[in-house]
Amino acid sequence: MSSVTAAGASAPDFTAIKQRQQATWASGDFAVIGSTLQIVGEQLAEAADICAGERVLDVAAGNGNATLAAARRFAHVTSTDYVPALLEKGRERARADGLAVHFQVADAEALPFDDRSFDVVLSTFGAMFTPDHGRVANEMLRVLRIGGRLGMANWTPDGFIGQLFKVIGAHVPPPAGLKSPALWGTESHLVELFGPHAAQIRCERRMFNFRYQSPSHWLQIFRDYYGPTHKAFAALDAAGQQVLERDITALLNRLNIGGASSLIVPGEYLEVVITKGR
Repeated sequence: MSSVTAAGASAPDFTAIKQRQQATWASGDFAVIGSTLQIVGEQLAEAADICAGERVLDVAAGNGNATLAAARRFAHVTSTDYVPALLEKGRERARADGLAVHFQVADAEALPFDDRSFDVVLSTFGAMFTPDHGRVANEMLRVLRIGGRLGMANWTPDGFIGQLFKVIGAHVPPPAGLKSPALWGTESHLVELFGPHAAQIRCERRMFNFRYQSPSHWLQIFRDYYGPTHKAFAALDAAGQQVLERDITALLNRLNIGGASSLIVPGEYLEVVITKGR
């Protein structure tokens, strides 16, 4: 049974929401899209100054972009996600590159590791989607040693993915009372979550360019393989699907800088490096 707030409204049922989210990310095949984001993991590994021999944890790793980037820098990497199929895709990539990585199924809100057991914790577009923001922030801090670095890449509210989720939310509303994942892409929310335990918080706005053949090509890939879009279309009837497709296509056309013969949509994200102070 969900708890009740002081104002009398029911608090979100995080357990039920997490189960639905897990099913969402397990649908489609995020690895098809995830692999295109590899450059973000490489840039984050550099920003977090990962060194050989350091113990690195990748939280909500998906198919392993930050995982592989850290392993290429000769760190000792543990890659975690709560979708086993995505970890298997990461394992295949690591094997193909000849990289030694430990893969483990784990819930970002209940990490099965001892306090202060990692030098670096990373998450690229992963931890930001957990329902309980405070809980996952506390878990990432808990397993990080004092003086260690937490590196994240989070989509911003005003960037392409933030706008995409607003479009989807207008057709398939998110659970009532749930905080937007895009808050993780704002400096103020990060200070709220991590400020009391941070010696330093560094944020830099970056762009990732989504490069596809056309708006219809992007829509086909994301409708088939990206869990949130896949599930949104599945939740609508035929008429609703047509309207959602129209609205997403309009967003793509508005943001496209690739001209009539291609699709290039800049997607803003916040690159974050937090040094744990206590």
